[in-house]
Amino acid sequence: MKRTRRRIGIGLFALFILAVVSCEKLDVVGKDSTASFDKVLKQIPQAVTPDAMNGGWSLMAPDGSVRFIWSKNYAESSLYDVMLEFDAAPFIKAGLNPDRLPVNFAFYKGKIMVGTKLGQEQLRYQGEATPLASYEQIVKLKRSSIGYHGAMNHYGVNLGEGNLFEWAKDMGTNDKDIVFVLNPEPFIAAGADPAGIEGWAFTKVTVDDPNGKPVEVDKILKPFDLI
Repeated sequence: MKRTRRRIGIGLFALFILAVVSCEKLDVVGKDSTASFDKVLKQIPQAVTPDAMNGGWSLMAPDGSVRFIWSKNYAESSLYDVMLEFDAAPFIKAGLNPDRLPVNFAFYKGKIMVGTKLGQEQLRYQGEATPLASYEQIVKLKRSSIGYHGAMNHYGVNLGEGNLFEWAKDMGTNDKDIVFVLNPEPFIAAGADPAGIEGWAFTKVTVDDPNGKPVEVDKILKPFDLI
């Protein structure tokens, strides 16, 4: 009887290990997003720099108007772990009153920042922390924050409340290699005309709803072709 129970226990443990390994192998989005993000970083190395103020890394848009920032260490970053920071001037010119933005927005020195906190973990690295290694931490620890946008063939980091940073799965076949994505609703509620924000496109984007059904939603976009 004890031997039978032991065999059952060993069998269940083996199935558990097999399930874990299988899940890791099946996580194509996590693996492929890392490879494609690495290609983006290498395509514009001059735009990727340390960001001391936010305790992470910054990827600056080619026109210098917006940047994606991701944390090196969730335990040390105070405000957000993933975020967008962009020039406020075009939004204010389009009617935005920054004082009416929700609490998850920060307005300072002519900039607007929006993002989300991923956690409080003390991140550990094998070797030196790098921009790619810090992205790999998101895939490893916060996998639900990484998605695949099939309509655009993009991977992306969810910044919360409908805001994202996306990049092309294959820059060679996509004319939108990186895209900074904002939810227009908070800006509309704060007085801005989303169609009048210079340098940004107000458009409808096809996404999957929670049931996997494609639906169109309004977004404010700033895309760039890097090749």
